[in-house]
Amino acid sequence: MHLAHHVLPTQPLSARMTNALALVALADSVKPFLKLESCVKRMFRSFLPKFGLVWLSTILLLAACSSSQSPTSNLPTVSSTTASSPNPDSAYTFGMLLVGPNNDFGWSQAHYEGAKYAEAKVPGTKFIFVDKVNPADRPGIKVEQIVDDLVNKGAKFIISNSDDFKDGTREAAKAHPDVLFLHVSGDDQLTAKAPKNLGNVMGKMEYGKMIAGCAAALQTKTGKVAYLGPLINDETRRLVNAAFLGANYCWQNLRADKPSEKLDFSVTWIGFWFNIPGTTLDPTVVANEFINAGHDVIISGVDTTEALVEANKATKAGKEIFAIPYDFKDACKQAPAVCLGVPYFNWGPYYVKTLTALKAGSWKPSWEWLAPDWKNLNDLDTTAVGFLPGPALAAENKAKLDEFIAKLAGKDFDLFVGPLNFQDGTVYLKAGEKADEKKIWYMSQLLEGIKGKSK
Repeated sequence: MHLAHHVLPTQPLSARMTNALALVALADSVKPFLKLESCVKRMFRSFLPKFGLVWLSTILLLAACSSSQSPTSNLPTVSSTTASSPNPDSAYTFGMLLVGPNNDFGWSQAHYEGAKYAEAKVPGTKFIFVDKVNPADRPGIKVEQIVDDLVNKGAKFIISNSDDFKDGTREAAKAHPDVLFLHVSGDDQLTAKAPKNLGNVMGKMEYGKMIAGCAAALQTKTGKVAYLGPLINDETRRLVNAAFLGANYCWQNLRADKPSEKLDFSVTWIGFWFNIPGTTLDPTVVANEFINAGHDVIISGVDTTEALVEANKATKAGKEIFAIPYDFKDACKQAPAVCLGVPYFNWGPYYVKTLTALKAGSWKPSWEWLAPDWKNLNDLDTTAVGFLPGPALAAENKAKLDEFIAKLAGKDFDLFVGPLNFQDGTVYLKAGEKADEKKIWYMSQLLEGIKGKSK
């Protein structure tokens, strides 16, 4: 029904007052959504002694008043993956904030599927989530607002999955001291900024990136490997450095038919974890710039699969380009013919362990950095980080890559050992010095030998 097309005839004052007051009551009923109370009442009450009610005017007044509504009225809908249960009120509800879409074939999907895995494995749990929590998809929405909504939906434990959520998660944890929080990739436990109900976790993807770097160095025919980087921070610098160290080791020690003595390793940062038109560099454009510059392997560090997609297009057009996507175990499925493999996070086992402890009342917030299961790197019931070789990786290179992985699994092999310098020539690690966890976690520059910006 289009109300603007229906005009109410002039009525006696008493009838007009009755109808006007009814509309004021209607405005009261919707004020939580449109924040109309003071505006609508003031305008209706000033008009009703003088004018007949005109529906068109009413609609215009409502539109004028609603223009100042707060961002909370645009909050996204909290989603659930659990079918209705006979005892829904008794379920232990845990919530999640995802920076990207839950089907991005990357970082956010890895968390989403890890949470679904845990929900299936731990009886009596219910998973709810909000995805696409980023400035492009949900402008003006804050982490704290979404947390409030998750708590209102019953969440007793909330996971936030992006470094960009650090401050918002901390403030939300302070505002909800009876709710437990886990911030993935953060360090508030290390810096003593965490309230007592906030913990941190991350997977040791440095190993996955070393393996990816090795695969790239073994497969490249031009000797030019590119890294498609997201934004620049300690995490992303250490992952680029890990990929470079893996690539350089395999180039020098496992590659016999090198096209050049020195491996060319370059990084370009787009400015965020995925493309935000008008804000970041376009990863599709950057991937093609790499290809046009002679790089025949692209390692992705962004949450989405543009590197793989563009490598596939270029290969179909007659070039031979390979790519290594990131984060999600099934990422190669988008373009298997050019995929050398994928380093991926596997959050399910950790979420099972955490939910079990939460339900037992024994979980204590801490900082955890989860290592791969070296007994079986791709055991989805045990490992936190894995690497799945792709169909495009040549058989002889896969054999050499397996040799490298076996070295990484050993206790006496470490690539974060000096001498290593930063890009500006300052010493990162002295000869024979082995980096401890904090020296790897807080990475202030890229390493010497990498082309691209450190800051």
